[in-house]
Amino acid sequence: MFETLQQYQLEFYTIALIHLLAVASPGPDFAIVLRHSIRFGRRTAVITSIGIGLAILLHVSYSLLGIGLLIKTTPWIFKTLSYVAATYLGWIGIAAIRSSTGAYSEQSNGEHRHLSDKKAFIRGFLTNGLNPKATLFFLSLFAVVISAQTPTNIKIFYGVYLAIATGLWFSLLSCLLSYSKIRQFIGRNGHWFDRAMGILLIGLAIQLIVSDLF
Repeated sequence: MFETLQQYQLEFYTIALIHLLAVASPGPDFAIVLRHSIRFGRRTAVITSIGIGLAILLHVSYSLLGIGLLIKTTPWIFKTLSYVAATYLGWIGIAAIRSSTGAYSEQSNGEHRHLSDKKAFIRGFLTNGLNPKATLFFLSLFAVVISAQTPTNIKIFYGVYLAIATGLWFSLLSCLLSYSKIRQFIGRNGHWFDRAMGILLIGLAIQLIVSDLF
């Protein structure tokens, strides 16, 4: 396995770099992790990050099976996916905007509102799994960057790496936001962060619908 992987080092490094640039850019995943970090605390944000990471395996699976090509070439399927994702992001965004001004006063002391681990995981998984842009990203990755001659086991390795790297990236973000000075700052200004994330999520939802119409 590792001897075979050495033959595809350049391909792997290219994938890793593209993925790093993609995961670091603002988007639904970033917004939901940031919101959960400032709203519910580090544990909830890390579990949300794990959900996002595992959702990557969903994209990898249908890309390997060729189902992704069907989604891309069948307009009504892709349009339905876009509308479902837009509705979901819009719902989360509205909830964020409606957050109360005093909702973060207790967080400066290290206390947070509660969101169950199950709900946090599901939110992370759905945010990434329903994202049409993630669908297009992985379709492009497997169609353009990854050679058709690359063995299936190497492609699976790529997928596992992308899932782990994504989960670790957002988990790191969650941990950074848990430092006392950052938490105290959030305790004073958290509702503005929440509303900003809400506007971002709603903007992303609108973008999904508008890009689909035109």
